[in-house]
Amino acid sequence: MKFLLTVYTDPALLEALPEGEFETMMRGCLQKADEMKASGRLLDFQQLELPSTARSVRTREGRVSITDGPFAEAKEVFAGFNLIEADSMEEAVRIAQEFPWTRTGSIEVRPVRDIGEVRRRVGA
Repeated sequence: MKFLLTVYTDPALLEALPEGEFETMMRGCLQKADEMKASGRLLDFQQLELPSTARSVRTREGRVSITDGPFAEAKEVFAGFNLIEADSMEEAVRIAQEFPWTRTGSIEVRPVRDIGEVRRRVGA
């Protein structure tokens, strides 16, 4: 089964880390990613730039609006993702617990829907 681990961080907690701690956490995270990729458990991962670099696109009543930055102010912001293979939700949660970002935010674990099944169901 595939699971998406979405990483949310609190920028204030990241900024409050002792000097060098972010780099240590990031090195550990990348080493873990390399190990998981080598074992076939990590399918893909990416880290996002800061929310201030984002643009939000919406269409309402036929009108498109584009705004700079995130739509809503939030304490925790979407920072990146890990697409993994795991045998169960329990295993996926265990894997998520091993990432350091649970200390400066949260990791949401969600099963990935089988898009092939969706295609068959809707006749696409």
